[in-house]
Amino acid sequence: MQTRRINLENLRARGAEARLHEASAIISRGGLVAFPTETVYGLGANALDRDAVLKIFEAKQRPAWDPIIVHGNCLDMLRSIVREWPEKADALAAKFMPGPLTLLLSKRDIIPNECTAGRVKVGVRIPANPVALALISAAGTPIAAPSANRFGSTSPTTAAHVLRDLDGRIDAVLDGGECSVGVESTVLDPSLDPPVIYRPGGISRERIEAVIGPVKIAEKKLDPGRTPGSLESPGLGIRHYAPRAKVILVESEAEMRRASEGPRVGVMLPDGWTVGDSVIYEWGPMNQPEILARRLYFGLRWLDEQGVTAIICPLPAPAGLGLAVRDRLLKAAM
Repeated sequence: MQTRRINLENLRARGAEARLHEASAIISRGGLVAFPTETVYGLGANALDRDAVLKIFEAKQRPAWDPIIVHGNCLDMLRSIVREWPEKADALAAKFMPGPLTLLLSKRDIIPNECTAGRVKVGVRIPANPVALALISAAGTPIAAPSANRFGSTSPTTAAHVLRDLDGRIDAVLDGGECSVGVESTVLDPSLDPPVIYRPGGISRERIEAVIGPVKIAEKKLDPGRTPGSLESPGLGIRHYAPRAKVILVESEAEMRRASEGPRVGVMLPDGWTVGDSVIYEWGPMNQPEILARRLYFGLRWLDEQGVTAIICPLPAPAGLGLAVRDRLLKAAM
């Protein structure tokens, strides 16, 4: 299979409509198209087509126990694929949709069981990216889309990242530029009491609690020696978001300096911190988790490309988007 790279950074540019039609036609006939969202690039297929959804698992080498989020272009589309829409879902949608929030709700039968790893609830969201919304609208169907990378590896935030992992395995990638948030959506079940966050992400716990009150963070511990039956949410696997190099996490500048001693070591270096003779990716200010999140996967991938054998990375404070960044790093280091 030859993967087509379709430039669609500007939806108003000459020829953009034809390129969008080309991508949506691939979705309509059961193919796979990677596309940008505000979080990371997703690998999209018609969410109502079981055979198309199965192609996602094959291309990513994704295990069947890991569910896939379904993306819509409006609330009506999301409501059409779930059985109920709780009051708290209304409040959250009014505040955060479109945006990096996924709600776990009971699915209708039109969503294949493969999308949900056999569970009764499906994750649904509306992406805040004009290219993603245009693709869903042009295809006229909800689109199932996990991150557009090989399973377990670092998520892609550019079309080039997608092609490094999936070139020749998917039909096309829509190149819409770099993702603005940089980490995946928050996955929340609003029907539980209290509501549960299964995956911290682009909408912080603090912002959610300001709308619906207290929420709980799931603390699911998987046995690395056993294959799970199915997971409630994407991103709950033992090792996820991982580069090829070993990830070593530190809590301080002094610890970072000690850990970075050695040949071919890469460092995700915060502003104002210093380190010895290492391969450096300038990450950003430690007190600005939005910047750290946006540059996280790009930095991990860039350091991997430099051929480092280990990547030293400090952990941000577990507040705001810092909680999502910590979650990704802790899983990458497993």
